Amino acid sequence: MQPKIYFAQEHGIDPSLIDLDALYILEKLRQAGFTAYLVGGSVRDLLIKKVPKDCDISTSARPEQIKAIFQRRCILIGRRFRLAHIRFGHKIIEVSTFRSGENDSDLIIQDNVWGTPEEDVLRRDFTMNGLFYDSSNHSIIDFVGGWEDIQQGILRTIGEPEVRFKQDPVRLLRLVKFYARYHQFKIDSLTEQAIHTCREEIIKSSSARILEEIFRMLESGASAAFFRLLAEYNILGILFPKLMQTMRTPHGKLIFHYLACADQLYHYKNKNTLDRAVLASCLIFPLLERELDRQYLSKKHIPHIGEITLVASSLIKEFLVQAFSHFPRRISSMMVSILVAQYRLTPLSGKRHYREKLFRHKDFGLALKFLKLRALVDAQWVDVYTSIRNQYRQMQHQGERKPHPAPHHRHHHHARREPHAPH
Repeated sequence: MQPKIYFAQEHGIDPSLIDLDALYILEKLRQAGFTAYLVGGSVRDLLIKKVPKDCDISTSARPEQIKAIFQRRCILIGRRFRLAHIRFGHKIIEVSTFRSGENDSDLIIQDNVWGTPEEDVLRRDFTMNGLFYDSSNHSIIDFVGGWEDIQQGILRTIGEPEVRFKQDPVRLLRLVKFYARYHQFKIDSLTEQAIHTCREEIIKSSSARILEEIFRMLESGASAAFFRLLAEYNILGILFPKLMQTMRTPHGKLIFHYLACADQLYHYKNKNTLDRAVLASCLIFPLLERELDRQYLSKKHIPHIGEITLVASSLIKEFLVQAFSHFPRRISSMMVSILVAQYRLTPLSGKRHYREKLFRHKDFGLALKFLKLRALVDAQWVDVYTSIRNQYRQMQHQGERKPHPAPHHRHHHHARREPHAPH
């Protein structure tokens, strides 16, 4: 198949938006005699005038050849899908070798079969992600009609949608993700029909991959739209049946409100992502409020912290961990800490007295960020949040200035007085 080639005057990509380290890798691979292109989401983002979040590269060089070129800067990862990670400080740029493989078979189970650029692109998920960018002549190479689909705002699978979703059901989540993130795109009608036909296939995917897609969407700034669409297409009911039941209630609406506020913070903070435990707490906190009211407050009993901890733990287990036994224990334990801390910061009794010990807890910063979300959802918490944040900063500032070792009696004096310090 002959690709369509689009040059700079047609595509209008601004080369200054391309990561300089990615351009360096492309140049080094070409100098070594290999073909190398920018590929996937980065090319899509450049075409819609967005700065790419990640710059992935595909090349004719094999993993060991990439390693030989970049040496200590490069590590090879994966067995089933061998990739090169090239490091620039904390930044990693992923370089993969062109792959081939049948596109009309069932589940893809083999990946390390090397191929041509055309074979490689035909394995990819959606036409919008199926473009190559050649930095040597600033051209776009299109084997799949992705250029036209981006111009027309169409989300379409590469190849037969039902076949592609059955091969890799995680593509269903990726489709919903792109639809949530790119409001200017609409799903092609055949692809949309295939969502309804294939949604049950999602349970055949590894829970680790599904969870990773869900966490990435919680971090994306489009989490509320994503969960709405998951519910609309009834994929949420397959993945999180208990959560799906709740989404139809007033508490479900509150969950969407929390997610929308997390999205708002993401954009306001210039795409500075909240911790996954804070984001996942958005799904549980409205349910925790409901349960505490049902089990205790409606019976004129104020639960103590131990009881709140038990309810929070059981809700996380019931709504998230039972759906995904691979749900990371580190995140679920941090969620318990974040959720329970809300009732130390805003006690149900209404009596607020903060000890320095609370501020020094390793997860306190996360609990404070969740309180900020609560203040965005409900303005009654704005003053409380501002006051606690100021006290926390004051304590940190005092900690920085404090002589070492600090006099024992003064340390305790400040610990008692600080919550009542003027703002």
